[in-house]
Amino acid sequence: MAHPSVPKGLIVSVQAPEGSPMREPEVIAAMAEASLLNGAVGVRLESPEHIGAVRRRCPKALIIGLWKRSFPDSSVYITPGWDEIRQVWSAGADVIAIDATERPRPGGQQLAELVRRVQMELNAPLMADVDSLANGLRAAALGCQWVGTTLFGYTEATAQLEPPAWQLLAPMREQLPADVGLICEGGIANAAEASRALVEGADAVVVGTAITGVDLQVARYVEKIQSQLTP
Repeated sequence: MAHPSVPKGLIVSVQAPEGSPMREPEVIAAMAEASLLNGAVGVRLESPEHIGAVRRRCPKALIIGLWKRSFPDSSVYITPGWDEIRQVWSAGADVIAIDATERPRPGGQQLAELVRRVQMELNAPLMADVDSLANGLRAAALGCQWVGTTLFGYTEATAQLEPPAWQLLAPMREQLPADVGLICEGGIANAAEASRALVEGADAVVVGTAITGVDLQVARYVEKIQSQLTP
């Protein structure tokens, strides 16, 4: 299968937490369209429902799809298994994002077997969400076409580290095959940091909370303001 070329520029992660009014598919689709109309080269979406809603509203959009599901026997939650992979693809994603760390997967599923099955049965491009250089290189060797720094700082092995994953970008770009896309994702707080990610070697940068995270952003503002108002 030919490696899909990674678009250069900004990919907006359009997601909302459970229980938020922003999780309505129509709201997600509107935010995705607004992002694309203002120059985003793609969107990253969570759940088959949201992927489908954006695909209907924005038929030509580049969609990186994932599905966050939690299981009691594993800390892997980003598209952890075959069922989630298949449903994300069926919903209309162009690229499927999966956890590609070393952590055990639900039900004993194996990353190598999942990648092989995707290649054989779906012929779908994969974005490997990783937390380290070693896991990024392993994912590329297994056949993932894109590698993202998404889980740096969010796994047990990297919990002491703070995203963005600046220290991963240069060595990843140097050691990954030239046709594997490198995406910086996680902790990008402003436009200057997004630009820096590209300068340091990323093909594209994913920004979520800083752009579309209404719930978290409002809560942060309120917390800061309340600290000034409290006597």
